[in-house]
Amino acid sequence: MLRFFALVGLLLLSPSLLAAGQPGYISDNVYLYLHGGPGTQFRILGSVEAGQAISLLGETQGDYTKIIDHKGREGWIEAKMVTRQKSFRQQLPEVQTELNKTKSELAQALSSSDNNDAQLSKLKSDLSRAQRDLAKASSERDHATSKLANIEKNERFQMWQEGGIIAAIGLLIGVVLVYIPRPRRKQTNRW
Repeated sequence: MLRFFALVGLLLLSPSLLAAGQPGYISDNVYLYLHGGPGTQFRILGSVEAGQAISLLGETQGDYTKIIDHKGREGWIEAKMVTRQKSFRQQLPEVQTELNKTKSELAQALSSSDNNDAQLSKLKSDLSRAQRDLAKASSERDHATSKLANIEKNERFQMWQEGGIIAAIGLLIGVVLVYIPRPRRKQTNRW
């Protein structure tokens, strides 16, 4: 069934669409012979393994297309056996590399996650300690502010009290001075 769709797809594509120098691949499920010309009557130059990368030369005759294989040999193979998609042989190392990279990143992320959990726990305890210290410092500040306000209030009261005492003493001295008899002056015109 897959071959049928591949054959129909290739028939719909004209040979002119296969431009020279574009990459192509031998499909994974075949083992092809590289012929010296466009047909089986031409000499076999070698074989091309399934999934090998090739270069399309853009030249077609009948059911054959001209290629350069992975060893640099130029020859003809059946056009229906060429696909533009990377073969599994080409994809497997890329996928394996990507898988190894992803595994490494996952292991690193899991390790980092464990470290992050420990750091988060430490930060939470540091935060709760800092909040307790802040609450204690705020309480001490409020107590000191209240004490300072009381001291200022007492100082003002004491100043008023001292001022009142000084005023009372001054008033008393003033009253006493008014009632103290003054010595009279001798009059010079008296005998």
